[in-house]
Amino acid sequence: MGTTKLIARSLGTARLRLGIKHQNILVKFVVLGILFAASLWVIIPLIFLFSTSLKSKDQLNQTPPPLLPWAISTAEINGRERPLYQVTVNGQTIQMALINNLPGGKALFADPATPAQTVELVIADQKPLSHLELHWENYPQSIKDMNFTRSLINTLIVVFGSMGCMLFSCSLVAYGFARFRAPWLNILFLLLLSTIMLPQQVTLIPMYVLFKKIGWINTFLPLIIPQIFANAYDVFFLRQYFMTIPLEMDEAARIDGASSLQILWHIILPQARPALVAIGVFHFLYAWNDFYQPLIFLQSPEKWTLAVGIQTLSGIYTKNTHLIMAVTMLMVLPPLILYFFSQRVFKQGLVFTGVK
Repeated sequence: MGTTKLIARSLGTARLRLGIKHQNILVKFVVLGILFAASLWVIIPLIFLFSTSLKSKDQLNQTPPPLLPWAISTAEINGRERPLYQVTVNGQTIQMALINNLPGGKALFADPATPAQTVELVIADQKPLSHLELHWENYPQSIKDMNFTRSLINTLIVVFGSMGCMLFSCSLVAYGFARFRAPWLNILFLLLLSTIMLPQQVTLIPMYVLFKKIGWINTFLPLIIPQIFANAYDVFFLRQYFMTIPLEMDEAARIDGASSLQILWHIILPQARPALVAIGVFHFLYAWNDFYQPLIFLQSPEKWTLAVGIQTLSGIYTKNTHLIMAVTMLMVLPPLILYFFSQRVFKQGLVFTGVK
């Protein structure tokens, strides 16, 4: 009797475990389905951007324009291109070209091989033929029209120049707030954080007047040099990460005779690599996409960045959407590539893993 109860209990436990396992698998499938749907919803605009960049002007003028770069298949008859249709004649499905429209929704169709023989059919009952037609020539054309290479070089100078200044200054300031102790230090930190609430437009006129007087207008200096003075967001980010690094490392380095700067360079910064990569990616995205400041401080077209150049191109070629989308796709690619190669370290910086 006892053996029977033990077997029944074991079977019940096995069924329970199997049920829990199936339930966990179902939950995982549901979560993956939701994540896939959300990712697809996010990536649809990027797919539409790439698709439009490969279309021709005729494809864009269709109503409605196709989602993918499909082009109407045609055949040359009597020196003119005629649209091809898949038609049914005497129970047979063949390809014929539309020669002429007739009243009542009908049209004359002819076989491209024997154009003299025509057939009168209802257009609505026939299927128009199309094929995938990719216009890669849109990319070199848009690069030429916008002077993309010059704008790209300008953007890279601004991005990496300002990024270097930002990383240098913010690391020093964050190290001071995280490791040093002084009267009113917390109040100074709160004053620094309060600058986040100050809109950029408030300081625009004083900064423009200052840069105008010292001759920096129409140069890259107003976009690079101000980053030397640090910014509250990146300082706060780095300070919080520095505080997760044990003080025992600093004390051990001081016993070995290291100075404060040597501790920062050899102890703190190597441990804070994820945080540095994170704020570097954030700054890259900000400077790469910045339109406001380059528009104000850069006046010559040969000094424009990509954001200003694309906006100017869209103003000139209002109907050439395919060219605008092509150059926009080229501008989107570098941030995507950067995030793809730095996402692991970037995620570590966001979650403040610190020292394991």
